[in-house]
Amino acid sequence: MDTKKSRQWENHTWEEIRDLVASGMDAAILPVGATEQHGPQLTLGMDSLLGRQLCSDVSATTGVPTLPILPYGCSLGHSHRWPGTLALSPQTLISTITDIADWLHPAGIRKLFIVNSHVTNEAPLRCALELLRSKYDDLCIAIFNTGKLTPEIASAFSADAADWHANAAETSLVLHLEPASTRPEKIPISDDPDRTTDCVFSHPVNHTSLNGVTGKPSQATPEAGETLYQELHTTLSALIKKGLIETPPLSHSYFTSER
Repeated sequence: MDTKKSRQWENHTWEEIRDLVASGMDAAILPVGATEQHGPQLTLGMDSLLGRQLCSDVSATTGVPTLPILPYGCSLGHSHRWPGTLALSPQTLISTITDIADWLHPAGIRKLFIVNSHVTNEAPLRCALELLRSKYDDLCIAIFNTGKLTPEIASAFSADAADWHANAAETSLVLHLEPASTRPEKIPISDDPDRTTDCVFSHPVNHTSLNGVTGKPSQATPEAGETLYQELHTTLSALIKKGLIETPPLSHSYFTSER
């Protein structure tokens, strides 16, 4: 992994941000996580832990500054059955993302890489993207969902459960990144099967899990977490480097018809 120092947006002065943009760095990374139950074996900040560390490491590799993580997400499906979840409505998440972009744009940011580490943030983030690209003709936005960056990464996340949550993959990642955020004595006894495989409806987690887990955390290892994390880092860094040099295929205005 690259050993360069990551660029943390909040650690810069306004003059440094101005000069950074003037130097040609007109991009930023926005990690979006969640604060929600992750079974009896993982702490509430699992999604944010992954997003924060991954974006920091990718910033070091690419030179793109990373914004402070948004630690709340659209976690409504986790219900009030297990205390600790703090969820935003989809509308609030959409407005938060668009508000952030409304401040980034005047600062000179023209490429925004949103890195989402919580599955059900995906739909509100896409709605925010739709609003922003219809408002700013010169702002490019990409949404990267960590669990879907490649087919191989998606397979690793879903190996023990299609509707995975707090499973072997997530537990392995935490064992690698921050073992203190696990409860080791709970890991071997936290398995709970995926009950959604033959469902027509999308049910909240209180209707599908006994303990907030879907999958087999008992299969987790730090080594598996390291392998998966390295793949996440390598893939996301490559995508962002590609995005830095990408331009729209055509330059036609969103707001005016061709004359």
